[in-house]
Amino acid sequence: MHTIRFGLQASQLHDPKSWRDLARRVEATGISTLFLPDHFNEQLAPLVALTVAQEVTSTLNVGTLVLGNDYRHPVVLARELATLDVMSQGRLEVGMGAGWMKSDYDQAGMAYDEPKVRVARFEEAIDVMKLVWSGKPVKFSGAYYELVDLTGSPKPYSTPHPRLLIGGGSPRVLSIAGRQADIVGINPNLAAGYIGPEVLASASGEFVDKRIGWVKKAAGDRFDAIELQSLTFFVTVTDNGKEVRENLSGALGFSVDQISETPSALIGSEAEITEKILSCRERWGLSYWVIHEAELDAFESIVAGLTGH
Repeated sequence: MHTIRFGLQASQLHDPKSWRDLARRVEATGISTLFLPDHFNEQLAPLVALTVAQEVTSTLNVGTLVLGNDYRHPVVLARELATLDVMSQGRLEVGMGAGWMKSDYDQAGMAYDEPKVRVARFEEAIDVMKLVWSGKPVKFSGAYYELVDLTGSPKPYSTPHPRLLIGGGSPRVLSIAGRQADIVGINPNLAAGYIGPEVLASASGEFVDKRIGWVKKAAGDRFDAIELQSLTFFVTVTDNGKEVRENLSGALGFSVDQISETPSALIGSEAEITEKILSCRERWGLSYWVIHEAELDAFESIVAGLTGH
């Protein structure tokens, strides 16, 4: 089994001091990685902010969760990420996705193509980025991108490239992840384009079983080397976990048992949450847990207990 580790996703808009302070605090807590999402609402632009975060820390990984492929050309993005990997000396985790939040496309005036087109373009972009990261002359002609005698520079610090994180909830995306990624996020299905009942309904334990099966089938012999990640949606550290789960059950229309089982919800005392994380690793191999900035204080002891920090 993989060692349990944690990531923290920050999505608030920070001033320079508070952002640097947060990076140092996350590192001191023992959390492995500081993540930023990639949306057009009020948040810091991920690549610049993560560059600052790695500059004020020495062991903290920085990562994207996740970059929307349609927002940047993969050649340009690969060079920016390689530069960050060099500057951080290999402390970068590259989360990539096909783009899913419809409001981002609407706000930026970009065409919101149907999922199969966005995913096909994303899959091709991953191939392009890996070629650029090779540091060798590249010729590539695909359905969406074409490279002519391009040599990627700088070459990444990490070999053969920065750790690649792909998360998803559909067979196609998780199959791509199984073939291509070092870290695979076992996520709800986001095909609706927003967080709503359809997304939450796809987060139950039975769907986790199916999704890991899709990854395993696509990964083949490399499956054991892949880290499986869970992004949490509901985290409450409390001695009244039963009451919180019952209230959430009534609000969402899911059974208490479904809420207790899903990896997307960590609700209960420190001991209960610790036990759930360990049981999810035992059942599914989930070892990499992502919480959010608002939960940092309450989760600090749990991180320390499970990582020995």
